[in-house]
Amino acid sequence: MSIGWRLAMRAALYGSDGFFVRDDAGPAGHFRTSVHASPLFAGALLRLVERIDEALGRPETFDLVDVGAGRGELLSTLLATLPAGLAGRVRPIAVEIAPRPPGLDPRISWRRDTPDRVTGLMIATEWLDNVPLDVVETDEHGTPRKVLVDRRTGAETLGAPADAADLFWLSRWWTGPGRIEIGWPRDAAWADAVAAVRRGVALCVDYGHRRGDRPALGSLTGYRGGRQVPPVPDGSCDVTAHVAMDAVAVAAGHPYTMIRQREALKALGVDGARPPLDLARTDPAAYLRSLSAAGSAAELIDPSGLGAHWWLWHEVGVDIRGTMQPCHPTAPPATRKTD
Repeated sequence: MSIGWRLAMRAALYGSDGFFVRDDAGPAGHFRTSVHASPLFAGALLRLVERIDEALGRPETFDLVDVGAGRGELLSTLLATLPAGLAGRVRPIAVEIAPRPPGLDPRISWRRDTPDRVTGLMIATEWLDNVPLDVVETDEHGTPRKVLVDRRTGAETLGAPADAADLFWLSRWWTGPGRIEIGWPRDAAWADAVAAVRRGVALCVDYGHRRGDRPALGSLTGYRGGRQVPPVPDGSCDVTAHVAMDAVAVAAGHPYTMIRQREALKALGVDGARPPLDLARTDPAAYLRSLSAAGSAAELIDPSGLGAHWWLWHEVGVDIRGTMQPCHPTAPPATRKTD
């Protein structure tokens, strides 16, 4: 039986035996995110946490919320590196559908939904791309129709015309015919998450597109065991689609800033520069360590890879704009809007 992609993704990813629910190695066993690529990513976020903490006036409790936490890798790394003055005030919260992994730091709270009130930083790294959505495609008459998929084989057929909610979103955010990934479920999910932040920053890190560069053939795909595979929604692989970042940004209802990960990480001290050759002569071990760090940094800021991810953040009751501007004169300006 064929069903819409949104229902198929929900069952395949979050059902009783879904891809993200199974008790295995978790996402890190199937695809590589910035969190898994290098501890330099967590180090950059630590510097951001410190700046937000300072902007908040060092509150008694600093909430550090990771939405789509995987197996808790990011929070575990951050907790291990927090300075003493902050470590005692941080309340780490992992939001994840999968069961709590064994051996996780007991300081990390594990829950299936976002907390009601957050003072601090809420971060979602490659979460929205896995929020289920429907796909529509224009037929030979130009009518947008819902794409149906067989959960066992991934074979697609065209179903009924798109419903009113899909058409409304399409008319605002995705111009032109073709294959269209309807993003309003991601808009709603992010708006709900941001609404929980009473003071602080909500940060979304994900791969996506804006109105001027929508993928004409869509971006829906799958990942399994480190390889890209056809997106068959049978629970055996990740099923993901790029995020309409501009729609998500506006849906939250707060002013926002959006820049590429490459520029964000450079602003936070990750530059990928190779160590000077003189260091190889004076301290070979230090040179090798620095060279390894430079390689990891280069992967995080690669403009054709992880560096092309978008960083979208909303400031609620704080102002960190000055701390997140690109730090070299040739960088494009950050996008900051209120609409």
